[in-house]
Amino acid sequence: MGRLLKQNPYIYTVIQSIAIEEFLQNPQPLIDVRSPGEYLKGHIPGAVNVPLFSNEERAEIGTAYVQRSKDEAMELGYTYANPKKQFFIDECRKIAGGGPLTLYCWRGGLRSRLFTEHLHENGFENLSLIQGGYKAWRRLLIAFWEKPHNIQIIGGYTGSGKTLIIKNLIELGHQTIDLEGLACHKGSAFGSIGQKEQPSTEDFENRLFDLWRRFDPAKPVWLEDESRNIGKVFLPDAVYSQMKTAPVYFLDIPREKRAEYLVKDYSDASLDELKESIIKISKRFGPENTYLSIQWLNEGKLYEVAYLALGYYDKSYKRVLNNHNNVVFIKESDINIDKITEDILSKYDEK
Repeated sequence: MGRLLKQNPYIYTVIQSIAIEEFLQNPQPLIDVRSPGEYLKGHIPGAVNVPLFSNEERAEIGTAYVQRSKDEAMELGYTYANPKKQFFIDECRKIAGGGPLTLYCWRGGLRSRLFTEHLHENGFENLSLIQGGYKAWRRLLIAFWEKPHNIQIIGGYTGSGKTLIIKNLIELGHQTIDLEGLACHKGSAFGSIGQKEQPSTEDFENRLFDLWRRFDPAKPVWLEDESRNIGKVFLPDAVYSQMKTAPVYFLDIPREKRAEYLVKDYSDASLDELKESIIKISKRFGPENTYLSIQWLNEGKLYEVAYLALGYYDKSYKRVLNNHNNVVFIKESDINIDKITEDILSKYDEK
């Protein structure tokens, strides 16, 4: 075979080009040929990264294109890609398993087309390219958020067990998304404790859309009440706007019960992690409360720390609650997840 990535118009005619909507209706093994950095920032969920170029190689090719010429950039691309010809074939065979394979790059342009040509020349037959590449997926995602959605919000003061209720709704078969689970963060100064590294905002959006697009639009989608950001991840503006106007089922549970719940929820956290989280809110928490909390942590008085911290978070949540116009209050004496879930669904049925 000659140089890798040498364009062949005939081969282009035998490689199928499909719209992103068509792919989603009939998904196949999917390969993202972009650089690892592009993939990490955001990719179509389920895609496997087989990068044509490394991050450094892509940067050098881009510099050559801008500062010298397209031809020199192409030559540099050949130089970097040719030694990896067999690697591309081997990796794609592992993923395709002898079956169909779909590929994409940023805009469905040169990278994915020439990568696919290389595979076809080496025995791959059932190959498809996504028209418009990853950019087409992002356009579809953005247009989807702009549509009106039947959103129902689970609200309540910190420590009300909202995430457990969300998970309970999922188990019961309701259309529900655990936003904090997707964001790998519990949404407070303590939210990163025990969590994996957060995804980028772009990849969070991709995962959120991939779940939501499968729902029946005639049925409600249940979400936990969140601020615009969950840790370092931000909700799509269009989603957040609709969440602010959606009905909120607000759990009113005694502070002492919520403190008990928080002690259990953070039972695996280290003393250093808890201290660090207290320090994060020290400016708003106040020097006296911060000092007292650190002292209590050293003495193992976790309940006292939780109870004190809830006073701070309750005041903050009251301000957030003012942003909602449609609030249904649900008073509970304890955190009984099954009962609370039943009460929420009952209130929803009454509306």
